Amino acid sequence: MSVAAFTDAITEALSAPMVLPSGDIEISEAGATLPSVFPVSDLVEATVAAATRELLGLTRRPGHLAQLNRTLANAWFGMTLQGKGWSPPSPFDAVSGDYQTKDGWIRLHTIAPHHRAAALSVLDTPPDRDAVANAAATWSAQDLEAAVVAAGGASAEMRTLADWDVHPQGQAVDGEPLIAFDMIGTTDRQAWPKDGDPPLKGLKVLDLTRVLAGPVSTRFLAAFGANVLRIDPPEWTEPGIIPEVSVGKRCAGLDLRAEYDREIFERLLRQADVLVHGYRPGALDGLGFGAEARAAIAPHLIDVALCAYGWTGPWAGRRGFDSLVQMSCGIAHHGMSVADSERPFPLPVQALDHGTGYLMATAILRALRLREEGQIVSARLSLARTAALLRQFPLAAFQSARPGDVPYIDEPTGWGPGRRTAFPVEIKGVPINWPVEAGPLRRHTPEFG
Repeated sequence: MSVAAFTDAITEALSAPMVLPSGDIEISEAGATLPSVFPVSDLVEATVAAATRELLGLTRRPGHLAQLNRTLANAWFGMTLQGKGWSPPSPFDAVSGDYQTKDGWIRLHTIAPHHRAAALSVLDTPPDRDAVANAAATWSAQDLEAAVVAAGGASAEMRTLADWDVHPQGQAVDGEPLIAFDMIGTTDRQAWPKDGDPPLKGLKVLDLTRVLAGPVSTRFLAAFGANVLRIDPPEWTEPGIIPEVSVGKRCAGLDLRAEYDREIFERLLRQADVLVHGYRPGALDGLGFGAEARAAIAPHLIDVALCAYGWTGPWAGRRGFDSLVQMSCGIAHHGMSVADSERPFPLPVQALDHGTGYLMATAILRALRLREEGQIVSARLSLARTAALLRQFPLAAFQSARPGDVPYIDEPTGWGPGRRTAFPVEIKGVPINWPVEAGPLRRHTPEFG
């Protein structure tokens, strides 16, 4: 069964720094399945269970004290919030999507204005889907991908599984660990956890991540009481995603190029237990907050980083998103072939983002356990490495959906009343109680609550 294989891979990734006994989990609605040509629901179960086990181990709640509902976990890999009398905007713009070139397919990711401007400048078109399609049809997929990336945009040619196996970046990613832990130093800081509930109460998490894996990881931590402070630069917006991932978090803004804001950020680093960031490799160095600088400012800090295409190889600094990695590494092409589709056929959910998000939460919780032993570690993960795990198990036939019942819970938000899919994890005696309602970016002062 592939869920066991996923679990074994995650266990192996965690065993390098330390092996500690963890609590066990009861799985309910185990037959629930998302429609795919990959065992996506097995990945869902394995990654959510991994984060839950680490939470049980950290908080000294061993035994059969947790339940994971696979139907709800599947749902939490999609959109969970519905407005009552209002609707969240679409996470996509009019241009993002798949386009046929003269020799294949390419995906353009144009949600961010600067990425959209880069693609349109290369294609020399207005932001009109038909115009973009006509222009893309005159290019080879490889040349258009290269041109858009060179212009500062985000795009991916559709490759086969075999293509990615021999691609220099595919080979580099295959050589990376699923979770790369590095020893930073030692500490005699107070052991975690503190007494009381919820189990992560008092844990300060500084979140510099955006769409989508990083916010998923910190949303999980917030569900169990972590004090999460999200920091965004001026003018950044992702209106279709923020209602999903801002629940439980304070959301503030800082310009790390401005001296006064840099001083505030340094103070927050000193206060934080955990830093989660998703900047491309080298980007924080350019702002003066590289790994050595962060360690000097906050030597106790647990540092967990995410990138798209891996940390080694020729594409280590490339912009990327879940949908682009699926195109690059052969997932969309395999889906197209097995499902007999005329177009690229991606996963039914953004499983690379969400799966990596739960693995990031797993890494953070393991790092907290290590800190009890006086070890400070960092961790690095990537969407492409999670994809490498999933693509080990391509299915020979399309796997139909086997959904279960999805209950909802009323939830106030900064946009009005809503309802959210019930949380997939239950731990005996630990209610899910988001400390902050979902709301717009930069609505709070840059300080921990």
